[in-house]
Amino acid sequence: SKPIVMVVDDSITVRKVTTRLLERNNYEVVTAKDGVDALSQLQEHRPDIMLLDVEMPRMDGFELATNIRNNAELKDIPIIMITSRTASKHRQRALDIGVNDYMGKPYNENDLLENIDNLISK
Repeated sequence: SKPIVMVVDDSITVRKVTTRLLERNNYEVVTAKDGVDALSQLQEHRPDIMLLDVEMPRMDGFELATNIRNNAELKDIPIIMITSRTASKHRQRALDIGVNDYMGKPYNENDLLENIDNLISK
């Protein structure tokens, strides 16, 4: 069966573009528009990996990642943050929370696919 990727981003364009890329590469995709939406999706779907945006309404990527890392059932899901916030303090905060990878926007498609593949196969 195909690996499931959850894409969490408040931009519908980013969700669509990323979904198309992943589906072309044999991934199943579940999307959420922010952290609150993602947490409710996680009740029904357990993705093999999550791609998180940082800046979102209601609950941002840092809060969502913290929630996941503090949840016994979800804490092992690999997380890649993809964000326009590339300052080292943001990267450091993400790594302190336990995010597996931190990528800038716009991301390179091949890099993203490689990172996903590496984290899922671990």
